[in-house]
Amino acid sequence: MATNFDKNVYQAPAGIAGLEEDPIEFDIEDPEMLEGGVEITLEEGSEYDGDFDSNLAEVLDEGVLQSIASEITELVDADINSRKDWAETFVKGLEVLGLQYEERTQPWNGACGVYSTVLTEAAIRFQSESIMETFPAQGPVKTQIIGAITKLKEEAAERVRTDMNYRLTEQMPEYRPEHERLLYSLGLAGAAFKKVYYDPGMGREVAIFIPAEDVIVPYGASNLNSAERVTHVMRKTKNELKKLQASGFYKDIDLGDPVNILSDIEKKKAEQQGYKATDDNRYQILEVHTELDIEGLEDVDENGDPTGIALPYVVTIDCGTDEVLAIYRNWEEEDPKKLKRQHFVDYCYIPGFGFYGLGLIHIIGGYARAGTALIRQLVDAGTLSNLPGGLKSRGMRVKGDDTPIAPGEFRDVDVPSGTIKDNVMTLPYKEPSGTLLTLLNQITEEGRRLGSIGEMKVSDMSANAPVGTTLALLERQLKTMSAVQARVHNSMKQEFKLLKNIIRDYAPEEYDYDPEKGNRQAKREDYDIVEVIPVSDPNSSTMAQRIMQYQAVIQLAAQAPQIYDLPNLHRQMIEVLGVRNADKLVPTSDDQTPKDPISENMAFLNGKPTKAFIYQDHDAHIAAHQSFMQDPMIAQTIGQNPMAQKIQAAAMAHIAEHLAFNYRKKVEEQIGVPIPAPDSRLPEDVEVELSRLVAQGSAQLLQANQAQAQQQQAQQAAQDPMVQMQQQELQIKQMEAQAKAQKMQADTQIAQAKLQLETQRMQGTQEIERERIQAQDKQANQKVQVDLFKRKQ
Repeated sequence: MATNFDKNVYQAPAGIAGLEEDPIEFDIEDPEMLEGGVEITLEEGSEYDGDFDSNLAEVLDEGVLQSIASEITELVDADINSRKDWAETFVKGLEVLGLQYEERTQPWNGACGVYSTVLTEAAIRFQSESIMETFPAQGPVKTQIIGAITKLKEEAAERVRTDMNYRLTEQMPEYRPEHERLLYSLGLAGAAFKKVYYDPGMGREVAIFIPAEDVIVPYGASNLNSAERVTHVMRKTKNELKKLQASGFYKDIDLGDPVNILSDIEKKKAEQQGYKATDDNRYQILEVHTELDIEGLEDVDENGDPTGIALPYVVTIDCGTDEVLAIYRNWEEEDPKKLKRQHFVDYCYIPGFGFYGLGLIHIIGGYARAGTALIRQLVDAGTLSNLPGGLKSRGMRVKGDDTPIAPGEFRDVDVPSGTIKDNVMTLPYKEPSGTLLTLLNQITEEGRRLGSIGEMKVSDMSANAPVGTTLALLERQLKTMSAVQARVHNSMKQEFKLLKNIIRDYAPEEYDYDPEKGNRQAKREDYDIVEVIPVSDPNSSTMAQRIMQYQAVIQLAAQAPQIYDLPNLHRQMIEVLGVRNADKLVPTSDDQTPKDPISENMAFLNGKPTKAFIYQDHDAHIAAHQSFMQDPMIAQTIGQNPMAQKIQAAAMAHIAEHLAFNYRKKVEEQIGVPIPAPDSRLPEDVEVELSRLVAQGSAQLLQANQAQAQQQQAQQAAQDPMVQMQQQELQIKQMEAQAKAQKMQADTQIAQAKLQLETQRMQGTQEIERERIQAQDKQANQKVQVDLFKRKQ
C-alpha cells in the first residue's frame, strides 16, 4: 500500500528551482485495519487509541515521518529564501538603531560612533502611544452585545468584560510585557504576531508574542488564513523539551545536543543587545501549520471514497535532527468542512507589496543612515577643529613629547632655527559646517515627519481658533498614525476573539459570580451572547485628538443642550482625560439600579439621577411621585430652594419614564402579546405586523382612557364646591317649580270643582225652569181644555 503526502507546493518565485510539485508516494507495508476502516501503518510496538487529538507521530511509520520531515523542511527553506530581501533590509535597519556605541578606528581611533536617534525615537514613541491606547489600567477589553439589548445581556456583558480584564491583568502577568514587546517590534519590522492557545502546563490560555522573523509564510501569501503554510520557528531548552515529551505532547525520542542555528536577524539582534549569538544552546523547533493528504487518514466523500483534498495538520520538526516530534489534526472534530483552526494573529504597521508589512526600518531607515553619517561628520569636524593636527620640523623638540598641553601650561621648545611658527604648520581643518548642520536638521525633520513623530507647532496656532479648525489640523498631523492604530485595533479584536473562544470552552456551565469575593469567572453561556472588542478607539490615535473631539461636541451642545445627553457627554470626557472613578464624579442613569419610590423621591431632592425600569409597578411609582409633588410641605420647601425648577424637572422627567413604560404595558394588555424590547431592531415583516397590532391596541386603549377620563371628570366635577352650590340652587328651583306646579294643580282642581258646582247649579236651575215651564204649559193646556169644555157645554 502507498501513503500519499500532498506537499501543496506554491508557485515558486524566480530563482527557486528544483521543487517538485507532484504528490509524493510512500510505500508502506503491513497495514493494520483500525476504527471505521481507516487504514494507516503503525510503528512497531505502538498503539493507536483512535483519539481525535492524539499525536499521529506516535503511530505513523518512521519512514513516512522522515519523508514528511524532509519535504516540509525543504519547503520551509524555500519560504525563507523567498523573503531574503526583506530580511536583509531588516538587518541593515537594525545596524542604525544605535542601541550600542560603536568604537570606531576609522578615520582614526576614537572617531565619533553615535547614531541618529530618529529611528529609535519613532519606535519608542509608537510603542508608548500604542500601549497607553490599547492597554489602559482597567484592562484592554470591552464588550459588545449581539442582537437586542436586554437586562440579562447587559449583566452577561459586564461579567465577560470583568472576567477577561481580570484574566489579562492578573492571571496572565506576561500578557502586557509581551504586548509591549510586540508593539516595539511591530514599529521597527512592520509585522509582528501573536500566538493564542491553551497551555495545559499552566492550565490556562496564553497569548505569546512572536517576532516577524520567526513566522515564515510562502511567497505570494496575502494573509494567514489563506496561506497554505505557516511556520513558527520556536526555541526550547532541553528541560522544556523533556517536559513536553514526558507529558506525551511530543514524541519521546533522543534529539542529542542542540544545534546552534541562527539567522542573520537573530545574530544582529543579539549583537544590539550585547549578547553573543553563539551562546544560544536551545533546540530550534519548526511548528508547521500546513495541509497534508495521508492515505488512510484522508478526507472522504459521502460514499467513503477519498476526495484527494489535503486536510489541515500541525507538524512539529526538530531542525537539528529533522525528527518529527508531533503531528496533530488542526480542525474541529465536529466540523464537517474540516476548516483549519487559526492560532496566529497578524499585526501590520503599514501594508506593503508582500505579506510582511513595512516598518520604520523600511520607511525611515535611509534617513537614519544619512543622519548618522552627518552627525559623525559634524562631531569629527568639531574634534579636529578643537584639537588640530599638523606638521613640524624634524629637529624641533617639545618637552613632554606629544601629550596635550593643559590650560595655563607652558612648555619649553627647542627650535633648530627661526621662530616656532616657522617650524610648525597646522593642517587646514574647517570648523563644523553650517550647511551640514542645516542638512542634518532637514533630514531629521523629514524622517520625523515620515515616521509620524513630528511635533505640532502649537505656537503657530491662534489661541482663539475654533475647536473645529484645531481638530482639523490635529487630524491632518495624526492621520497616518491613526491608520496604524486602527490596524492594531483590528488585530487585537481578532486576538480577543481567539482568547474568548478558548476561555469559553473551559468556562463552567454555572457559576457563583461575586467580584467582591474574588470570583470573577463568567459562565459559558455569557460568552455566547456577547462579543469582545478592544477598549481602544480606532477613530482617534491619541488622547489629545479625542479631547479636541469632545471639546467640539461640547461647543455644539452649548447651542442646543436639549438634544444632548450632557451627563453622559461629560462622563465620557472625564474618562478620556484618564480621571479615575468617573462614574462617581458624574453618575448617569445607566449606572442606576432599581429603587423604591421613596428612594427616588429622595434622589429628586438631592439632585441625583434616577431611572425607571420596564418591569416596575409604574402605577404605584407614578402615584407615589405625584403625591410627593402635591404635598404642601414638600412644595413649600422646594419653592424656597434655588434648585426648585431643576428638582421639579427631574421629577417630571422621571414620571414621564414611568408613564411611557406604563403605556407600553397597557398596549401589550390590549393586543395580548408581548412587545419586543425598546429600540430593538426588527425584521421588516415583523415591524409591519407589529405596527398594525399596536395601532389597534392604541385605539382600544384610547377609547378606554377616554371613557375613564370622562368618568373621572364627572366625579371631579361632582366634588367641586361651585358645582355643588349650583346643584343646590337647581334643586331649590326645581322644588319651587314643583310647588308652583302643585299650587297650580290645586287651583285647577278648585276651579274645576267650582265649575262643576256652577254647572250642577245651572243644570238644577234649568231643570226647575223646565219643570216650571212644563207646569205652566200644563196649566195652559188644562185651561185651554177647560175653555174648550166650557164652550162645548
